[in-house]
Amino acid sequence: QVQLVESGGGLVQAGGSLRLSCAASGSIFSINAMGWYRQAPGKQRELVAAITLGDHTNYANSVKGRFTISRDNAKNTMYLEMNNLKPEDTAVYYCNAKIRHYPGSWESPYWGQGTQVTVSS
Repeated sequence: QVQLVESGGGLVQAGGSLRLSCAASGSIFSINAMGWYRQAPGKQRELVAAITLGDHTNYANSVKGRFTISRDNAKNTMYLEMNNLKPEDTAVYYCNAKIRHYPGSWESPYWGQGTQVTVSS
């Protein structure tokens, strides 16, 4: 199967920066779209940023200009550079990847276990 492992979360003051990583391993032929989601207490999970295999990106309005998503296909790894963090960015951040296990197979979605990001004011 496939595992997605996030890292890089933590506690930071408002205005600070963090870099999240999501490494995929296991039975992988190709990774198509990847994305970062977040879920704050009492709120629904929301898309933060997404990136296609061709490096097309899109961002939630709330993070545009502050967050940058990228990927290293050779390492099956995705990143989220977060700058000028705000207390409202506090949430558990999850990575998602749509993976093909072999040529011609359907895409299967996978989730990481989540990493906590806490921004203090």
